[in-house]
Amino acid sequence: EVHLVESGGGSVQAGGSLRLSCAASGFRFDDYAIGWFRQAPGKEREGVSWITLSDGIAYYADSVEGRSTISVDSDKTVHLQMNSLEPEDSAVYYCAAILRALLLRSGENFPIKYFNSWGQGTQVTVSS
Repeated sequence: EVHLVESGGGSVQAGGSLRLSCAASGFRFDDYAIGWFRQAPGKEREGVSWITLSDGIAYYADSVEGRSTISVDSDKTVHLQMNSLEPEDSAVYYCAAILRALLLRSGENFPIKYFNSWGQGTQVTVSS
C-alpha cells in the first residue's frame, strides 16, 4: 500500500524559503513519480511540480519555476525547496504518487486523475 507523509510546512514572511518533504513507502519506486500539488481556500487544487523517482525527470508549473527545486533523496524522500515565497503561495501542499509511464504518456503537465495516492497535506502560510 502506498503511503505518503508530507512535512516541512509552516509560516514565513514574503521572500522567505521553505523545504517541503514527502516520505514515500509501500511501492516499487522505479515505477513511480511523485508530484506536489497545492490548494488554497476556495480554489481548485493545482499542480506545482513533479519528479520521476528512477531517473529524476522534473517539471515545474510556471507559477513556481525559477523559485523552486524538486529533488529525491537516496531513501526516496522527495523534497520541494521553495524560495522567494509570496503570499500567493499560501496553501495546503500535498504530495501524490503516479505511475511514471502514465505521467509521461498522458500528454498533460499534471494529469491529476492518474495520481492515485495522496498524503494528508502540510500548510504553507506566507505573510506580506
